[in-house]
Amino acid sequence: MSYRLADAARAEGYRLHVHERLESTNTQALALAASGEAGPLWVVAHRQEAGRGRRGNVWVSPPGNLAASLLFPVRGVPRERIATFGFVAGLALAEALADLCAPGGDCARMDALREFRLKWPNDVLYEGGKLAGILLETETGPGGRLALVAGFGVNVEAAPEGLPYAATSLRAAGLVADAAGVFQHLTGRMAQAVRLWNEARNFPAIRQRWLARANGLGEPVSVRRDGGILAGTFETIDEEGRLVILAPDGARQIVTAGDVYFGEAATAA
Repeated sequence: MSYRLADAARAEGYRLHVHERLESTNTQALALAASGEAGPLWVVAHRQEAGRGRRGNVWVSPPGNLAASLLFPVRGVPRERIATFGFVAGLALAEALADLCAPGGDCARMDALREFRLKWPNDVLYEGGKLAGILLETETGPGGRLALVAGFGVNVEAAPEGLPYAATSLRAAGLVADAAGVFQHLTGRMAQAVRLWNEARNFPAIRQRWLARANGLGEPVSVRRDGGILAGTFETIDEEGRLVILAPDGARQIVTAGDVYFGEAATAA
């Protein structure tokens, strides 16, 4: 399996480091940033042994799954807007997976094209099961230069077992693809989405496309945070990428972080 950048990514100046084995592609990318690497640089591993997820969780990467991180310079981005990069990454990944299922793509099931959904803040779902997760981390390099790392974990061959939520893989869904193919499509879509994002100046365009793929929009939602549960209806995400919940009393609540549950899972949370 050979990892390659898409032509669009190479044209934008992205580079690629491929490793046979790493503890974590994010850890490697953060170390490169700390040593002065500015990016944009992709780091990918055939095998990742100590991946990390959001909120301190472990990300398990069985062989054949995709583990990749993008080190990206964010010198011109206001710090309060850096988190919107997560929506860029999620959108690019969902569109890359849809590319694989477009006419002429690799997927065996063309009805899968629109089934890649985005769960706030940064998961990709397929038929309700978690297919991929994205982790954003930052590092300060020499001279105080801030760099952002977006880590992508995609269940291509297998989904981890024993999770507290439904998970799936491309193979389990009957979709024909391999990690290298997903990666190449992802790098092309990421280059396009980053250009559209334009250092967060054009987040409204990203937001509009993200909402078109949003999971649970207009449905019941609950969020566990600070030991309590906030419940209501998922109304939208705002101009900062925050979750907007319409409470039963008509009040709007803004959520910046928490464990989110939609649909039937929301009523059981």
